[in-house]
Amino acid sequence: MKPTAEPAKAPRILSPSEVTRIGTDAQAIEAAHRLAADFAQGASRRDRERVLPWDELDRWSASGLGGITVPRAYGGPQVSHATLAEVFVILNTADSSLGQIPQNQFGVLGVLAEIGTPAQKQRLYGEILAGRRLGNAGPERKADGAATVLQGITRIRATPEGLRVTGRRFYSTGALFAHRVPVRAQDDEGRFVQVWVPRDAPGLTVVDDWDAFGQRTTASGTVLLDEVPVDEQDVLPAWQLADRPSLVGPTSQLIQAAIDQGIAEAAVADTLRFVRERARPWVDSGLAHAHDDPYIIGDIGRLQIDLLAAREVLRETGLLFDAIAEGQSPITAEDSARASVAVAEAKVLTTRIALEAGEKLFELAGSSSTRAEHNLDRHWRNARVHTLHDPVRWKVHLIGNAVLNGERPARHSWN
Repeated sequence: MKPTAEPAKAPRILSPSEVTRIGTDAQAIEAAHRLAADFAQGASRRDRERVLPWDELDRWSASGLGGITVPRAYGGPQVSHATLAEVFVILNTADSSLGQIPQNQFGVLGVLAEIGTPAQKQRLYGEILAGRRLGNAGPERKADGAATVLQGITRIRATPEGLRVTGRRFYSTGALFAHRVPVRAQDDEGRFVQVWVPRDAPGLTVVDDWDAFGQRTTASGTVLLDEVPVDEQDVLPAWQLADRPSLVGPTSQLIQAAIDQGIAEAAVADTLRFVRERARPWVDSGLAHAHDDPYIIGDIGRLQIDLLAAREVLRETGLLFDAIAEGQSPITAEDSARASVAVAEAKVLTTRIALEAGEKLFELAGSSSTRAEHNLDRHWRNARVHTLHDPVRWKVHLIGNAVLNGERPARHSWN
């Protein structure tokens, strides 16, 4: 199924009675496991045929998982960072395209927590707890004459009729399925703001033109904004984040690392299954079963070590975030930097094991594992596409620069 430029259907609005209220970390983990068992059943078919997961996302919304980071003061469970990461590992082990879609919801909820007014929090958190989904109108092309890609062309301006947003965004994961599409734009003073645009706002068009070879059903296509009317109460002063140490960027990266870890977990699980059930031993081995091959056994051992190492560093990073969040307030620049370095270490390991596991699967399982009916290449394809999100070479540089030169990482969503 190829992407289409036809108008997307509107996401369904669930009734309050359909949405579960999660109250504890344990309930969040339990809900994630239930959804994962469901999502895993159709993951290969959705990838092969590019079946967009509308029904699955409604089940996600009904599960209550979309609101697990909402603060207790606003009716949410405010689960730990370690739990948030674990939820994403579980879901992405089942289906990493579907599992990636909610990532931006938690990123922008972090922005709301940091700079939203009490009135904005009360209203918008309420929507999330009622099962509404947030997408993202992400990166855009660099504006003519701009020095970096951060200086784009999307603008919000004051007019006699009110605020209007115009621009074009791409890599908009989740926007197609969202009830609101948060958009980064520059205001009349050149400051960056985040605008939570309703999905049905006039002038907002989400184009399903995502055609990458991996993460096929994330629908991470294009968002077009043509004089979209904006309520000033839906605007957050994102420029304030640059001067305010926080865990917003590191938490976004924690989720990205968890997605990669989930891909790796799925690839290793399929490797074990295929070697045990289908792979043939090499002719010179003299063995009856591939799972007795000493070379395969050794490589499986290496994969398992790398998988567990990445998972443990990811877990420790989540625990560090929790310790920082529960410590002194406000968060210091030093703590924000520590978090960025820690999550960069996790991201390096999860990136490497996701790619390694996706590649080793075929080497160890043999030529029959490459048959289209198994669709096992989706693990490597998904890992390769998702890990390009923020290059691991820059993570290694960030870590080395911090350790060697004491340089604090820049504060943004990719650190």
